[in-house]
Amino acid sequence: MIRYRNVEIYQEELCVLSDVNLELQRGEFVYLTGKVGSGKTSLLKTLYGELDIRAGEASVLGYDMCSLKRKTIPELRRRLGIVFQDFRLMTDRTVYDNLAFVLQATGWKNRTRVKERIEEVLEQVGMSRKGYKHPNELSGGEQQRIVIARAMLNSPDIMLADEPTGNLDMETGRAITRLLHDIQSQGTLVVMTTHNQQLLHEFPGQEYRCEAHQISKR
Repeated sequence: MIRYRNVEIYQEELCVLSDVNLELQRGEFVYLTGKVGSGKTSLLKTLYGELDIRAGEASVLGYDMCSLKRKTIPELRRRLGIVFQDFRLMTDRTVYDNLAFVLQATGWKNRTRVKERIEEVLEQVGMSRKGYKHPNELSGGEQQRIVIARAMLNSPDIMLADEPTGNLDMETGRAITRLLHDIQSQGTLVVMTTHNQQLLHEFPGQEYRCEAHQISKR
């Protein structure tokens, strides 16, 4: 599903990662670890077309990321679920309306089916009774569950989670990681950045460490 060969990743003129080699398959759970500024988030951004790849070979779900046209990026992103650390929920809308907005923006027109799908994902993340609330009425952990529900709406092939537990207490972080493992068990490839080694011990997966401009499998 993801295949990188000798890839170089830059932030402006700074090479943050070089000689990146990855081959990730359906149903795997992959941790990207490393210190702040080591390139974890930059690598994630190349997977959804936010950051260009300047050298090497890279494909995500069959898309050539080195020659991907801007107009094709929305098509790719419809097959990805993206979980941001800072939530990025619209605070002036209810949870239900946040999710409905995503479905409508990605071509869902049948109101009954939209309602059913929102109820399905809220049930999956344990938030079935929170659809009427606004994001600022929820705890950090609850907001992160809504962000994961939003990422699940279009049944993505790959789930990308950028420090999803970074702003949460340890117990809530465990619950979020357990939820992502549940998603992985259904056949989704999950790629999660984290600096929390305790989570790796409790919820095993493959670990790739970003360090000194290199990435290596642990």
